[in-house]
Amino acid sequence: MKQLGVLDSAFINLEQPNTPQHIGGLGIYDPSTAPGGFVRFKQVISSFERRLATMPLFRTRLVEVPGGLDKPYWVRDENFDVEFHLRHIALPQPGDWRQLCIQAARLHARPLDMTRPLWEVYIIEGLDKIPNIPQGSFAVYTKIHHSLVDGAGSQGFMAALHDLEPVPAQQFQSMNSAEQGISDREPTSGELLARAAINSAKSAVSLTKGAVGLTGDLVKMGLALSRDEMPAPEMYAPKTRLNKPVGPHRVFESATFKLIDFKALKNATATTINDVALSVIGGAMRKYLEHYNELPDESLTASLPVNMRSRRSQSKDNNQVGSIFASLHTNIAGPAERLQAIHISTQAAKQFGEKSPTVDALKLAGIFSPLVTKTAARLWSESEMSSALPTNISTVISNVPGPNFDLYCAGARLVSNHGLGLLTPGVGIFQMVYSSSNIFTISVLADRDIMPDPEFYRECIEESFEEHISVILGRAVSKPAAKRSVKAKQKANKSAPVKKVAAKKNPSVKKTVKVNTSLKKTKGRPRKVADKKA
Repeated sequence: MKQLGVLDSAFINLEQPNTPQHIGGLGIYDPSTAPGGFVRFKQVISSFERRLATMPLFRTRLVEVPGGLDKPYWVRDENFDVEFHLRHIALPQPGDWRQLCIQAARLHARPLDMTRPLWEVYIIEGLDKIPNIPQGSFAVYTKIHHSLVDGAGSQGFMAALHDLEPVPAQQFQSMNSAEQGISDREPTSGELLARAAINSAKSAVSLTKGAVGLTGDLVKMGLALSRDEMPAPEMYAPKTRLNKPVGPHRVFESATFKLIDFKALKNATATTINDVALSVIGGAMRKYLEHYNELPDESLTASLPVNMRSRRSQSKDNNQVGSIFASLHTNIAGPAERLQAIHISTQAAKQFGEKSPTVDALKLAGIFSPLVTKTAARLWSESEMSSALPTNISTVISNVPGPNFDLYCAGARLVSNHGLGLLTPGVGIFQMVYSSSNIFTISVLADRDIMPDPEFYRECIEESFEEHISVILGRAVSKPAAKRSVKAKQKANKSAPVKKVAAKKNPSVKKTVKVNTSLKKTKGRPRKVADKKA
């Protein structure tokens, strides 16, 4: 029996019907590398089962303390059945990229069964008409509760479920569950309540010490801010259509690029790849809101999850994540100037996060008993209080670097990977940046009512990227394996309003290529206009 840590408990406490607390991934695999050139479903099951034997935590289920008086526990699931968690489905016709995105969004919208091990995997066939994807490919959608892993941890999970070669020579042995502190026996209610009484006394002391320490940290932070010894945090953003109450339905999209192009932008501007990604996203959000004539004069702000493993002392939490905040500078039209401004903002955010206790704000949802926190979370969600209070973020953007080597599942090579995050009340869009080998993806998960046109937003991302390449590097884009859903756009709702948006001139940047960023109407849906040389 293993009790959850503070951060792990926070994600359990925040679980609500409209905002389930799981993260996901969508990988696409080429079976031509497998023995015989094809993969059977049973082979995928066998591969997963073999690798899961090394991770006993993923064979455990949640046991909550009666009355929500203490943090829950992980207990080995005596009825664990790998085939319950591995499901086999196929896309409907025509089996294109849009169908895959719709399927991933539907799967991600469904909450996990909290009485079973908190993960699911879907093998998806029928990827027949996706451009630049090998024929016969299949997709694997993975859903994992955030209490089990964070962004960095999910990559460990992903690596553990993959091989480094099509036919691995090494066979994996099962770990002893006792070594992981996980019991094979479910505790009785009396045992849980007895533990809760002991932990309650310990928690009271810890809370007192923590309150004193937090007060001291806040005083130090205030003094540092007043003396200009640390930058002020960028924790405010105006409300937009992206900050409405979150419903139960989701949309998903993703844009694919070449990693080498992002490295070129980084090198040309003395910034980071993360800065470039934020600038591209900032430009996309600017275009999207401009299209609806809703771009605010003030800049949008992003919450940026950060890996805290190097900053925190050893912890039993599966999650080691904090949050910093940075402006996306959506009030700057020029990509070069916006990128430099974002670079300054992210450097300041990192400096502030190193010294500020606000980086650990999420811990507040796990410090108190589930009874208190779950009640508060439910009231927050059901009362739609998030829409009445000032907001401090416009979106969450998570950057998860992948491996720079090939991964295989049942012999099939992973050729593309896209991330899916989670939504919180009042923040209806989550964006995931993923890089691996020479592939760079920017994925978006959003509430369906908040963003009913995810294909258009993907086009905004692609246009923003192309502007960065044209303005900063002075060349045309080296086209990646992007998915242009032309047919999907042609079938879009003809009643949707479309407004032309002209790019603002930026005299401080010399352009060798003139970029036309106007949006033309094509059967009710904006259509991308190709860049033209001056």
